[in-house]
Formats: sequence, structure tokens, C-alpha cells
Amino acid sequence: MTGCWLIAAFALTVVAASSVAGDEPAQSSGILQTPGLALAGDLQPVHDPAIIKHQNRYHLFSTSHVGEEPGLVHWRVSDDLRTWRRGGAVFDSIPAWALDYALDARGVWAPDIIHASGEYRLYYSVSSFGKNASAIGLAANATLDPSDERFGWIDRGLVFFSREGDDFNAIDPNLLIDAEGRHWLSFGSFWTGLKMIAIDPESGLPAEKQPTLHSLARRPSPGAVEAPFIIERGGYYYLFASFDFCCRGAASTYYTVVGRASSPTGPYVDRDGVGMMAGGGSVVLHAGQDPTERFFGPGHVAILRDGGADYIVHHAYDARRGGAPTLRIRKLEWTQDGWPRAR
Repeated sequence: MTGCWLIAAFALTVVAASSVAGDEPAQSSGILQTPGLALAGDLQPVHDPAIIKHQNRYHLFSTSHVGEEPGLVHWRVSDDLRTWRRGGAVFDSIPAWALDYALDARGVWAPDIIHASGEYRLYYSVSSFGKNASAIGLAANATLDPSDERFGWIDRGLVFFSREGDDFNAIDPNLLIDAEGRHWLSFGSFWTGLKMIAIDPESGLPAEKQPTLHSLARRPSPGAVEAPFIIERGGYYYLFASFDFCCRGAASTYYTVVGRASSPTGPYVDRDGVGMMAGGGSVVLHAGQDPTERFFGPGHVAILRDGGADYIVHHAYDARRGGAPTLRIRKLEWTQDGWPRAR
């Protein structure tokens, strides 16, 4: 067991509070211009958010770096999806096993959270910027309620890895449970794009000793595609992905696209019929959607499905706060022909 305990009570006083107000939406080039939900509380730094609802409380997990703040994989909570407070962290330090695969790692990145087989599973990645010596790990918890005696994160270690010389990068995991109950883990960043492997539902680990690697999306050089997130709706699987460059503050060019397929493994095509393996993708989020011209590089999304409503949760870089990565949430609407639109 890794030392993976909640650092602070949910009533922790917010340290870095900020708020974002909403404006009336305008229409531009077929994409709604709106700042999204009005959020308040502890919104920065939030990079690569993952979200889940547990017992009427929303739980958000995000990327973290050694020395940035106490703990790794930061945890925030909200009772209304709008006001957020710090809940603690999942890890005390980088899991020791992961450093065998990513020696230069200085953080735990891009978590994904899902409830499966009676437990909460948090997939995470360990790597270093610009390299593909990377690993995806799995931590599990019986509950997200720290007052429950069953609470406690158990690190189950390695799920999948990549090394220098491979043509893919094992980071940015996302778990899909398909319409038939099968489990699939998608991941990827740059190199030859987004990949997928089958996962055993009981263990949360690869279903095969030598997993079959399915290719979902790629782009021409420099191959700027990453952060897959897949949902099923109306008989289609929708693959959301981030294009271009994150992590440059307000100069980030990140944006979010989507394609869909009738099978989890693809082939995915955009609204114009262009395959995502050929660089296709219909735009869902871009910086021009923000009428305040404050937030740039919207990407690395997670989709929250809550009581019949869908939300797209992502980070963007706040030009008014030195380009700090900031939590953003928008409603996700669907057109009559079955394509998502962020509001």
C-alpha cells in the first residue's frame, strides 16, 4: 500500500480563491460564445481535470507536480458543481515503482476516475515533459468519503507503459465501459497519436498479457493530439481529444475536437466525415468561445453525465492571473443529428 491519504478535511479553508461570472451567450461561426458556468472557490491550479459524483458531492482530481503544493493528484470537492474547495490529495509522493519507467518524472499527471466493479478506480500517468518513457498506474478506493472506515487509496501499480523507441506515449488515460460492459483504456500524446487497449473488468488491468494496441486518432507532424475521453450516446462512441499545444500559459493554442464511431475501437470520423486517423476532428472548444477574452487553450476534457444533463469539464489558461491553469465547466448540448456543442 502506498501512503495515499486525504491531506485535509473537506472543510479546509480555500487558499487560492477566484470567481468567474457568466455573460449572455452570443453566436459566432456556429459555435456558442459563452464563458460557461459561473465558478468560485479553489479553481487554480487545475490541469487535466477528472470528475465524478459520489453521494451528491462532486469530486475533481487533477495533475500535480512535486513541490507545487502538498501531495500529488490534487482533489477538490463541490456540493453544487460551481463552488469548489480543496479536499486533499491522493498520493504523498510519486509511487516508487513508476520511477523505474519514468526516471525524470516530477509529478503525477492526468488522472481519470471511474466507479467500476464496486470500487473507485483512479488511473494516472507518470512521465516527463516531451518524453515517452511513461507509465500508467491504477489506484483504487472503496469510497470517496473519508469519514467511512473503508476509505483509503491502494496503489495497484503498473497498468501499461511506453519507453523510448516506442511510437506512442502511455499518458492521459481514460477508461470507457462500453454498451456491452467491456472495459477499454484509451491514452496517448503526440507520437503516433491516441491508442486503446482492452481492460479486465475485475482487476482494472490489461485483459491480455500482450495487449492489442488499437489506434484511434493521429495528426501530421508534430502530431499534436492527446488526452482522449470517450463516451457512448445513442449508439455512437464519441472521442473527445485535445489538439495543438498546452502548457504555455495564455499563449497556449490547445483546443478540443470530437469524432464518433459505431465501435469503441473506431474508426472515428468528424462531422464532415474526415477520419480522426487522418487528422480529422470537429471543434467543440476553442479560445474564441470566451467573450471575455480571458481564458485560452481550453482542453483536456472530461465529460460529466449528471441527472440527464451533460457537462464538459476542462482547463484553460487565465490571462488575468499570469496564465494559470484554471477549472472551467460548460454545459454540453447535442444537435438533432447527434453532435455535441459546448455552451
